[in-house]
Amino acid sequence: MPTDRVQLYDTTLRDGSQMEGISLSVEDKLRITRKLDELGLEWIEGGFPGSNPKDAEYFRRLPSLNLKNAKVSAFGGTRKPNLTCESDQNIQSMAAAGTPGITLVGKASMYQVQRILETSPEENLAMIFETVRHFKDMGKTVFFDAEHFFDGFIGDPDYALQCIATAARAGADALVLCDTNGGMTTPAMLRAIGAANDRVHDVRLGIHCHNDAGLAVANSLAAVEAGVWQVQGCINGWGERCGNADILTILANLKLKMGIDVIEDEQLARLAEVATFANELANMVPNPQAPYVGASAFAHKAGYHVAGIMKDENAYQHIDPGLVGNHSRVLVSELAGQRNLLMKLAEQGIDYPFSQAEIKQLLETVKQKESEGYQYEGAEASFELLVRRTLPGYRAPFELEDFVIVERRRKGAEGSQLGEMLAEAMVKIRVSGELEQTAAEGNGPVNALDLAARKALKPFFPNVSNLKLVDYKVRILDSQAATGARVRVLIESTDGVRYWTTVGSSTDIIEASWLALADALEYALLPG
Repeated sequence: MPTDRVQLYDTTLRDGSQMEGISLSVEDKLRITRKLDELGLEWIEGGFPGSNPKDAEYFRRLPSLNLKNAKVSAFGGTRKPNLTCESDQNIQSMAAAGTPGITLVGKASMYQVQRILETSPEENLAMIFETVRHFKDMGKTVFFDAEHFFDGFIGDPDYALQCIATAARAGADALVLCDTNGGMTTPAMLRAIGAANDRVHDVRLGIHCHNDAGLAVANSLAAVEAGVWQVQGCINGWGERCGNADILTILANLKLKMGIDVIEDEQLARLAEVATFANELANMVPNPQAPYVGASAFAHKAGYHVAGIMKDENAYQHIDPGLVGNHSRVLVSELAGQRNLLMKLAEQGIDYPFSQAEIKQLLETVKQKESEGYQYEGAEASFELLVRRTLPGYRAPFELEDFVIVERRRKGAEGSQLGEMLAEAMVKIRVSGELEQTAAEGNGPVNALDLAARKALKPFFPNVSNLKLVDYKVRILDSQAATGARVRVLIESTDGVRYWTTVGSSTDIIEASWLALADALEYALLPG
């Protein structure tokens, strides 16, 4: 039966941090803990104190956070075969973490016990019972993660159920059924949950899904409908292989689609902020298509879609984006109609009475530029400049007269290989009628151009010193042309407050880079 009470358990700091490409410092983990606490989650899995010094340091510093909503659980395995809890160092490190909760992972699959753990089924049951009992005697809240439960249930259902029943008999507060390999279909998962409910009906169940079959969130929600009480997941779906169930998507669906108030409305409105915060800390590129929180989650490109949302925003949006801290966006491309342009202009605060003929001409300009390799969907700053340059009275803050790039090798140390390449850019830029000629060296031609241009502009516009290039991307537009192909360059910039992206396109990568860089500088100098 569906439940109106669901406990959210986040495992980003342990399972999520095992994702390829992610490495969180102790400070990162503490900041994410604080953010999850603000979001209103009940439990946070802090890590495995016995696995590395970084996690041990995290638990030492954890009390200083003074969490208001969440409690933290230390993670680890059941005791090792043929040891006691008192002699197992990992068990002792979990106890020393001083957390109110302990999350124990134990095998719930006959195959895993015999082939991977290499012990007897009876010893595995003893390991589960004694370790759970050890921590319950210490007054801890104990969650038992039944690893490989669903695969184990398919292979030997009676033994998989014995494992969770043993943990229940030892006093576990919740039995978390784990789709460790992430391959369960929903019907197969629900059959196993039904059997677990029948066997241990007096102990709460949890669900822990991986996303290898693309079903982690769907299976987690189906488990809730089947009566599961605790749901585990990671921010942004981080995790090994294809990731874990995305806790942000889960909680949004629980609250907005299933009517279960797992967090407050004000906390839900910070969902997009939390997703971005975690990505920035981990230096991960955000997924623009992420449900609810992605930049494209409420983006509209087709003309008839835009026509629909102009009449009613619900026409092509399943929720109000503001509920999760996101917002609608209208995209401009060769597929756009005039309504797209009008909405985009309003979104960017361009208040000018364009005639229908002017809008039509602007649309034709966009289509022409895109045929030349430009793309404005991901470069909205360049689109805004394209429009503003057509307005009466607009004057560009600077004009490029010319630039020259010279590259040479730094002399290597005696006896070493050839030295690194050094680029020098010489630019001529006109500002308010004055011609500035400057030069700068950089790590590559784009960096040299950037430094030389800013050197010329700084006496007139000191705030260019705050500009920072965040990302630089090059895409080949015609692979058949090989090295003679047209390229598109995207540059993401920030002044510490705003972020914006600009685009340039040319058969010359340096020219394309300059066009994107010039737009980035010009956009930074727009008033307001």
